[in-house]
Amino acid sequence: MAMILDAVVGRVLDELLSTVIAMKDRAVKFRATLENLHSILKKVEPMAREIDGLNKRLDKPATETQKLIDEMEKGKELVIECSKVDWWNCCYKASSQEKLQDLIDSITLYFQLDMQGNINVIVLENQMLLHQIHEKLVENVPRRIAGLCSPPEPPAFTVGLDVHLRALKFKLLNNHHVGSVLTVTGTGGSGKSTLAKKFCSDEEVKGEFKDNIFFISLAEVPKLSTIVERLFEHNGYEKPQFQSDEGAVDRLENLLKQIGKNPILLVLDGVLPESASLVEKFVFQIPNYKILVTSRFTIKGFGQPYVLKSLNEADALNLFRHHASLDQTSFKIPDTIVKKIAKGCSGSPLALIVTGKSLSLEEPVVWHNRARTLSRGQSVLSYSSNSDGLLTCLQKSFDDLDAKLAESFMDLSLFPEAQKIPAAALVDIYAEQRDEDDDIAMENIHDLVKRNVADLVVTRNTTSGTVDYNYHYVTQHGLLRDLAIHQTRNLPTEKKHRLIIDLRGNNIPKWWTTQNEYHIAAHSLSISTDEEFTSEWCNLQPNEVKVLVMNLREKKRSLPPFMKKMNKLKVLTITNYDVNRAELENLELLDYLSDLKRIRLEKVSIPFLSKTGVPLKNLHKFSFFMCNVNEAFKNSTIKVSDVLPNLKEMNIDYCDMEELPAGLSDTVSLKKLSITNCHKLSKLPTGIGKLVNLESLRLTSCTKLEELPDSITSLHKLNFLDISDCVSLRMLPENIGELGSLERLNCRGCNRLSELPYSVKDLESLRVVVCDEERAALWEPIRSMFSDLKLEVVLTDFKLDPLL
Repeated sequence: MAMILDAVVGRVLDELLSTVIAMKDRAVKFRATLENLHSILKKVEPMAREIDGLNKRLDKPATETQKLIDEMEKGKELVIECSKVDWWNCCYKASSQEKLQDLIDSITLYFQLDMQGNINVIVLENQMLLHQIHEKLVENVPRRIAGLCSPPEPPAFTVGLDVHLRALKFKLLNNHHVGSVLTVTGTGGSGKSTLAKKFCSDEEVKGEFKDNIFFISLAEVPKLSTIVERLFEHNGYEKPQFQSDEGAVDRLENLLKQIGKNPILLVLDGVLPESASLVEKFVFQIPNYKILVTSRFTIKGFGQPYVLKSLNEADALNLFRHHASLDQTSFKIPDTIVKKIAKGCSGSPLALIVTGKSLSLEEPVVWHNRARTLSRGQSVLSYSSNSDGLLTCLQKSFDDLDAKLAESFMDLSLFPEAQKIPAAALVDIYAEQRDEDDDIAMENIHDLVKRNVADLVVTRNTTSGTVDYNYHYVTQHGLLRDLAIHQTRNLPTEKKHRLIIDLRGNNIPKWWTTQNEYHIAAHSLSISTDEEFTSEWCNLQPNEVKVLVMNLREKKRSLPPFMKKMNKLKVLTITNYDVNRAELENLELLDYLSDLKRIRLEKVSIPFLSKTGVPLKNLHKFSFFMCNVNEAFKNSTIKVSDVLPNLKEMNIDYCDMEELPAGLSDTVSLKKLSITNCHKLSKLPTGIGKLVNLESLRLTSCTKLEELPDSITSLHKLNFLDISDCVSLRMLPENIGELGSLERLNCRGCNRLSELPYSVKDLESLRVVVCDEERAALWEPIRSMFSDLKLEVVLTDFKLDPLL
């Protein structure tokens, strides 16, 4: 028996083949059958040897081939027996002939069917093994922001830049000086950044520098250490710690030398006067290292700049016509009017684009009025050293906004320049200022985009079928932000309804004092700080403030004491733009904000939800984005239901939360609960079934969540459930059919969900199931049980979200 278990296919087949060759001439009565067996064995012999070789290399036992081995062992004995059959023994001859044919059939069948089946099994096993390896690699690879310093794509349509592109290539690619710097200057909106992006996307440039093209916006990240940290992370290194700027510069030089096998191109885009001194810190004596700088201002010390001048008349007219969609309108706009408006923009690409888009598909009378207005004033670039010259042109786009949109537009200036503004933050502001629903507030954003005074960027497509603003961001050109600020620039500070205080760099305004009371009339207050702001908070009297936006760039910040006096505050938004989470202190001030309705915290760490337990009775929306909240949730001795008794919506996205805060399940007023991208959350509390008014539950990308508690079936008002990309989720609750109000279910990317409970047939309100192809195969057989069920099949996206 041991000999059979140790046998391999090739050896046994050789023995059988040798026996057949030796016996076929002796067993005359079976010669034809043995010749056939001999022929088959010769054909399968190479495959048998290959099986042996693979099993040996993979160190696999011959378990899958044991049946064949046993058959061939018996076959060898059968062939020997056939050689001994006497000519007169007809009965035994017939029996042996039948056994030989069975042997032939068995060997043939194995190599035709059994072997193919084994191959299929092995392929599936290998696929599973690769999947497990992939999961292990993903689990162990640190999550970084991919492409953090990659150059953005240039606009699809540009004019007049080819000649500038050729000039830049000649100046940079043919300059062999070590550490050469080329500065591109021009008025605001002249296309400097667009030219830099176009340069980076040029095939010749990419062929020269390959993966060593780094694009940094100094308007967006003016802090040296932050820039260096991002360059390290972009190149796949852990974020280093710096004791000083000098240390950061030294580490950066070493990094560039390490990756400098190919030439290096560093683009510093949008350098402001206060950031000009940073450029010199990036200059190193490294061969084939080039720096391209764009700025509205000439930066001294780097030679003659390349000046980006206005577009010529033909290019300006071409750009204007394109963005005005003149080839798509049914109206005939006279060429004289088109040329007059284009001429009024004085060749400024931004002015041409904004003005053209604002007139797109408009009535002829609007065109005539715009031409007449522009012809009365001076050229928009009459004062090329003063950006207000361009604002004169952009002002026309602002004047076309109605009062409501004008206010929405100016609210964009509450956020820092060159930063993506979360649409969710704007929705909070708009909704409370005008007492609107969130969906109506979102329409304001879309209207601003349609009027081309803002742009909307969607970082991740969602197919959930419900409104989700978490991946929508509003962007705005710096000049348009200046336009928004310009509207109230001439008003005294104490009379402005929208007050923007920029304290970065310890830049204290003249009226800022800590002793005297300072009364303001502002309804919206924006405060920007960084680590250089070390002064005490002033004695501000913000009695009328309803919206407070705090923009941080530091590791720790104490909330201003004057928040106690904000008796009318309805919206609080605190956003940290630094790489690290900012520790918030003095949070107990929230206890004084009795009228507060919405709080949104981004990239901060909070030590607690409440110290005193004073309820915020009017708060109905609380949002955390990329926050450290785990300790606050775990260590809290005060229940959420006591502090936030009337909470209607809670959003927790990209946070370190391991479990829901205590008492959340008792907050029966809650209607919307969104817990997304919380990769440490492994379970939901059984008490979640007490949220009897919950209508929407979103659990997207909670990758460690293995199951939903059975109590979830008590949520009889739940009409939307999103469990997409919960890759560890193995099953749905057995009685999920009790969710009688459920209309939409998103289970896309639930890779381990391999079966559905029988009770899903009882989901009588279910209308839409969003899923991938594998999950669609689970739903398809029972689809006929529903009167009107739609399956939306989408591909699973394995890419990590860029926000991670």
